Amino acid sequence: MSSPNKPVLIFQGGWDGHQPVQCAELIAGKLTDRGLQVEVVDSLTCLEDEAKLKSYALIVPLWTCGTLTGPQENNLVNAVISGVGIAGFHGGMGDAFRGSINYQWMTGGQFLGHPDNIKDYTIRIVDRDDPITKGIPDFKVCSEQYYMLVDPRNEVLAVTTHQSLSAPWTNGVEMPFVWKKVHGTGRVFYSASGHQCREFLDYPEQLEITLRGMVWAAR
Repeated sequence: MSSPNKPVLIFQGGWDGHQPVQCAELIAGKLTDRGLQVEVVDSLTCLEDEAKLKSYALIVPLWTCGTLTGPQENNLVNAVISGVGIAGFHGGMGDAFRGSINYQWMTGGQFLGHPDNIKDYTIRIVDRDDPITKGIPDFKVCSEQYYMLVDPRNEVLAVTTHQSLSAPWTNGVEMPFVWKKVHGTGRVFYSASGHQCREFLDYPEQLEITLRGMVWAAR
């Protein structure tokens, strides 16, 4: 899957624990290898020019927590509604801008917790015909297992099943973990994988799904 000459914006920052600088460097290089033109910035001021945002094929947020101003949120959401893709992973997209409801509606999910912190679990592919997951088997990871609020409109591609000592009331819950959707006319992709940069190297299936999802969102 390739998308030649398509401009991509990655904005990175926020909580350092998710290694936004390292993840941005890795993802930018991999997307460049797939024919996209990637710009990386380290400030939310990039969201203040709605016209420029609408010139991108894809926006990748890597900004855990943080706060958007009203105009920044509106510009980003309006760009996606107009047809710009948005794609991301883990807290960089799913635990970002907790006070921005329209942002959360657009992304399709919001982080609530990761019972037991770092743990072993399996990511199970549930749509084996979608181009994003086609040919990728179920795979095991050792990472945070996100528990999230999710949009029922999401097209779920992969799930995980929760088993927890610290939150046993979640045992047996099948949680959407990778999904895609359309918001307005823009494509949205999200994967809850990717707590730290090394995981993408440790689990090539995770990296491949993420890159395919980003390319899909960029049309």
